Amino acid sequence: MKPLPYSSSSSSSILRKTRISPLIVTLLAFIVFITILYSEDFSCIFSQLEYSSLSGPPNSISRIIEKNKKLPFAIGETEDDCDIFSGRWVRDDSRPLYEEAECPYIQPQLTCQEHGRPVKDYQHWRWQPHGCSLPSFNATLMLETLRGKRMLYVGDSLNRGQYISMVCLLHRLIPENAKSMETFGSLSVFTAKDYNATIEFYWAPFLLESNADDSVVHRISDRVVRKGSINKHGKNWKGADIVVFNTYLWQGSFEDEVKDIAIVSTEDAYRMGMKSMLRWVKKNMDPKKTRVFFTSMSPSHQKSIDWGGEANKNCYNETKMIEDPNYWGSDSRKSIMKVIGQVFGKTKVPITFLNITQLSNYRKDAHTSIYKKQWNPLTAEQLANPVSYADCVHWCLPGLQDTWNELLFAKLFYP
Repeated sequence: MKPLPYSSSSSSSILRKTRISPLIVTLLAFIVFITILYSEDFSCIFSQLEYSSLSGPPNSISRIIEKNKKLPFAIGETEDDCDIFSGRWVRDDSRPLYEEAECPYIQPQLTCQEHGRPVKDYQHWRWQPHGCSLPSFNATLMLETLRGKRMLYVGDSLNRGQYISMVCLLHRLIPENAKSMETFGSLSVFTAKDYNATIEFYWAPFLLESNADDSVVHRISDRVVRKGSINKHGKNWKGADIVVFNTYLWQGSFEDEVKDIAIVSTEDAYRMGMKSMLRWVKKNMDPKKTRVFFTSMSPSHQKSIDWGGEANKNCYNETKMIEDPNYWGSDSRKSIMKVIGQVFGKTKVPITFLNITQLSNYRKDAHTSIYKKQWNPLTAEQLANPVSYADCVHWCLPGLQDTWNELLFAKLFYP
């Protein structure tokens, strides 16, 4: 459709016929001023609408951030329309990225080869997003970025596994006399002395104060948390430049000094913890200097019937991954992911979401199973039935959790 020819005479005649009052001119100018002043807030509001419309487990939740605003540490951008969390596993014999025996920091409950796992196939897989590729993990870039800074993982034993994975990915570049690992109660600190940098893990399995806060003795059947108590742990997180949160296994809450127990659903307890975390981040973190990440729930593989296996079996002796691209697992995973979408959809707090749940769902082959240090002597009955004591929650290192850190690397530098 061709535009009408411009005519100065016709324009002027219209102007002569239409007189605009000074009040309207002032109002229009005010609207333009407000639009420019708050344009970023408007874009943030509109972006939140995408989150609030989530009705099921989101395949991808991007960062909650004002558009067109450069994030700390970013050196590039993800390709347009590329969801790095949606993809498939491909065989890669150049992996693993390090050897188990080369990293002295792996806890004995994650050293599967040392404890007799007969095959290494679970180590030879690379995550391939649909339509794009992950940037290769660059340990030199990561260490240089951390120079003079503090990186902190906060959460449960799954997050501790991701923390150890990051240390294993980096420590080979550091001379033996220039690195150390120390533990101070709930805090573990890996120091790269020449870089004046630390990579840390803080044990806070529910983020809020809980009866599982002892970093050594925390196997408690009836888990409870104290509502509104995040500052008890949060005071130890201040000053970090990169923070990676996670939490998952929720069962209840206690609300006051006399410990009146209020039984709440897993979803409601999780929502409470998420909101507390976001409030703490908003109050204590400077988005111009700090990057904050939240890692979604790590799936377990406790019931082989979920993926079409035999009843009364689990991840024990599973050497192949789940090939059904639509496999999701239990309904609880869907409901928890829905809670994440709802909570993140109502916040302006800049936070990057690492959606490791779906890609980890396929990896029933990567758990520690029976190949780990057993803290308590096994009975004859247990030894006769390995399924009964297989760990289908935690993951062998090297392995799946290295991919979690590759995704973290990608979102840190190419958000």
